[in-house]
Amino acid sequence: CAWSIERPPGDTAGCTFCHTSSEERCSTCHQRHQFDPAVARHSEQCKACHWGKDHRDWEAYDISIHGVVYQVNRWNPTEFDFSKKLSDADYVGPTCQYCHMRGGHHNVQRLSTVYTSMGMSNADRGAPLWKEKRDTWVSVCDDCHSPRFARENLQAMDEACKDAGLKYTETFKVAENLMLDGMGEPMPKDLAPDWSGQHIWS
Repeated sequence: CAWSIERPPGDTAGCTFCHTSSEERCSTCHQRHQFDPAVARHSEQCKACHWGKDHRDWEAYDISIHGVVYQVNRWNPTEFDFSKKLSDADYVGPTCQYCHMRGGHHNVQRLSTVYTSMGMSNADRGAPLWKEKRDTWVSVCDDCHSPRFARENLQAMDEACKDAGLKYTETFKVAENLMLDGMGEPMPKDLAPDWSGQHIWS
């Protein structure tokens, strides 16, 4: 992976823990010592891999309104009956599994939320493939929300990604100009703010 080429071994150890055969093992989600679908339907099962500085999926879910509804109600069997198959689930709020494994299928990638896969990067806007993916997501959201609500939120995310991209470009240009003018002293590698920046400026 291009992101791993110049990263120190301590960083890549966490990647290889998940991005190896564990992705293909049933026990990654179903727990080896408690192979129970009801356990695998809890959002915390995804947390083992989907959290941290390079992909904050759990953190984003946990502090979202969906995550708060889950945290408050997850032990109430009338609100979250994990004994039901996902295809029959009528949860009070969505879990990771409810949306990403909709209907009970095991292909989590089918409903991936990687922004570029949903057409949210500027380069992807308007391509038929991304329209199809976005329409699929709207159909998931409209289990609980109106299609209009889902489309408006996708549009808001488009705008946020566009704004963030512009800000990133501006900021990077300022830092680059400081370096070219000899005013920006490269940060020592051991004091770099994070792994993604240290190999650029050190």
